[in-house]
Amino acid sequence: MENTNLNTSPALNAERVGPAFSVDGMLLARRKTRQAIRDIAARVRPGMVEEDAVAMAKGVLIDAGLELSWHPTRVRFGINTVKPMKQPSVPGVVLQENDIFFLDIAPRVQAWEGDGGAAFTVGQNAEYQRCARDAEMLFHECRGAWEKDRLTGQALYAYADQTARSMGWELNFDLPGHRVSDFPHATIHTGSLADFDISPAAMRWILEIHIRDPQQRFGAFYEDMLLGDEYYG
Repeated sequence: MENTNLNTSPALNAERVGPAFSVDGMLLARRKTRQAIRDIAARVRPGMVEEDAVAMAKGVLIDAGLELSWHPTRVRFGINTVKPMKQPSVPGVVLQENDIFFLDIAPRVQAWEGDGGAAFTVGQNAEYQRCARDAEMLFHECRGAWEKDRLTGQALYAYADQTARSMGWELNFDLPGHRVSDFPHATIHTGSLADFDISPAAMRWILEIHIRDPQQRFGAFYEDMLLGDEYYG
């Protein structure tokens, strides 16, 4: 267990943790979050209305013993996948036979925050499939650049923007990454990863990647805790 420290540097203060922080606890929350994403996605079917999918997702989290935590449980279908998270979905959107959707969940496991997201497709639309695949690929490209070159948070998102453009996508800067910790991280730091001017430490930040079709027709999302290669199979 690691207690909150009192560093005087604003940058170091941004990476403080609370009194319940635990590496094992944070990894447990991450593991349960990633499993919940898979479980929810497996229950999404064409013909579902987005609001019903959100209710289903909340039920999956509760059934798994997870607390609905510090931001809303989101499932976004089709045209709603281009929207920033803080903007409400167009109501009543139905998942089509060939479509794209993504999840964004933030459950709490005991004292520890989980946060994760991923994009999925149904049917055979090649562009949707590429978008979902590229969101995850871009996440790992950025994570690898951070691990190799110790990029600052600012440089990390500049790299994400440049790489997204080279892949034919637009990066949504309204999702700029954020702290994660023992609950609630907002009492420690509320600034974004994209504004962080030193190299972020592992197990302190969520890297968010939201890419969109330049014509604003569809998008894909992937987020996970910023960690080294050893945590990915």
